[in-house]
Amino acid sequence: MESVYHRIRNQHLQYKVVSAEEAASWIKDGMTLGLSGFTRAGDAKAVPMALAERAKTERLKVNVYTGASLGSDIDKLFAEVGLLHKRLPFQADPTMRKKINQGEFYFIDQHLSKTSEMVRGQVLEPIDFAIVEAIAITEDGMIIPSTSVGNSMVFAQHAKSIIVEINMAQSQALEGLHDLYEPGRQGERLPIPITKPDDRIGSVGIPVDMGKIRGIVFTNQSDSPSTISVPDKETDTIAQHLISFLRKEVEAGRLTKRLAPLQSGIGSVSNAVLHGFLKSEFTDLEVYSEVLQDAVFDLMDAGKVSFASCCSITLSAPAMERVFPNLDKYRDRLILRPQELSNHPEVIRRMGIIAINTALEFDIYGNVNSTHVMGTNMMNGIGGSGDFARNARLAIFVTKSTAKDGNISSIVPFVSHVDHTEHDVDVVVTEQGYADLRGLAPRERAELIIERCAHPMYREQLKEYYNEALTRGGQTPHVLEKAFSWHTNFAQTGTMLHKMLQTG
Repeated sequence: MESVYHRIRNQHLQYKVVSAEEAASWIKDGMTLGLSGFTRAGDAKAVPMALAERAKTERLKVNVYTGASLGSDIDKLFAEVGLLHKRLPFQADPTMRKKINQGEFYFIDQHLSKTSEMVRGQVLEPIDFAIVEAIAITEDGMIIPSTSVGNSMVFAQHAKSIIVEINMAQSQALEGLHDLYEPGRQGERLPIPITKPDDRIGSVGIPVDMGKIRGIVFTNQSDSPSTISVPDKETDTIAQHLISFLRKEVEAGRLTKRLAPLQSGIGSVSNAVLHGFLKSEFTDLEVYSEVLQDAVFDLMDAGKVSFASCCSITLSAPAMERVFPNLDKYRDRLILRPQELSNHPEVIRRMGIIAINTALEFDIYGNVNSTHVMGTNMMNGIGGSGDFARNARLAIFVTKSTAKDGNISSIVPFVSHVDHTEHDVDVVVTEQGYADLRGLAPRERAELIIERCAHPMYREQLKEYYNEALTRGGQTPHVLEKAFSWHTNFAQTGTMLHKMLQTG
């Protein structure tokens, strides 16, 4: 059996091994924690669970910063026991979502590239403890992350104290796959020297002041598998429309058959759309993204993707069993970076990324809502979609044209919450078709979106709204008193369809 101390290669640190309960006891009411973890991968597990257990019997409120969503039901546990005062920058747990929308604690929905800058710039509450999952600590005290980097580096470097969770369930083959680079303070930094996805510019671990490592906890728990759904007929059709658009870009000479580095957001629709490339003629593709889901490894195995850079690996249970025991197979084609680099505007713009993200809804002019159901209730958060949309070569948003058995149209007169304005959206795609919005005025956009992207059951209703709006005039015509009537109609009747159309 492997000695646990083989994972702590600095002898002085071997005396700092403690239980999760002891480490959790150091955390006091009102403190701020920086937890590792990004989309259910590489999250600290044992100490947060011990902390949640404490909160069942004593009053304890803390601020929690992460990379993105946490696995192992940590977000659920924190929400249930009332542990949270403030949480940022992203979450994806139903229980936490409910508590956010009930106003039981504060949630800051943040661009994922910005958290590190705010920590570094001392804008946010200072971090008392960084709790970081790792696979090892090197002889010189570097922390080797596990399946995500997220914000772990900036948390560890700026926290007053560090607790390291060494997870024996995570593969030691992860060591060497990370690329940790500190850009420095704004106004003082040099250009980030990444020009292509496979550039390595930093160290294999997180360099920290060893004196700040207060305790080391051993765990043996795998990451939570992702909950993505398998591709269906509609997502396959969305993928084919997207590929048709990219094919035309190649024919026009704006892209080569290698396309450009791809980014795909988290979730079932984005993963399914990326799966569509398996059946395409495009090959030798590169990925520069936040999260690598099943589709990327399927594309690697099929010889379609030659290299992938990310800040997190989040896989379904079958894919975890296939990928993690065989990491050496991907070693020369994979890098894990901090999320401020995977999502950095400078790098995204330089490389000319093709960004593919999911919308909850978009309107007839191309504004996109990614976060708020019916305009007020938080779903998950903006994540990295804004980082990529504003800076990508192509900002593409995908969604099914309807939801809730057709009672909701994903294309509406005016989005109920704006995350990405029409100025940052290049292409919108549904299973009905795609609309290339580049170079189009608002009135041109509206006609194209209605005709190509809306579901037939809502198309005439959209035309009716738009034609009435035209009588009001304006650069971006609207009937303001009816702009949100679709949402209010759903709230009152359970459908966005007008009664006349329901009975017609």
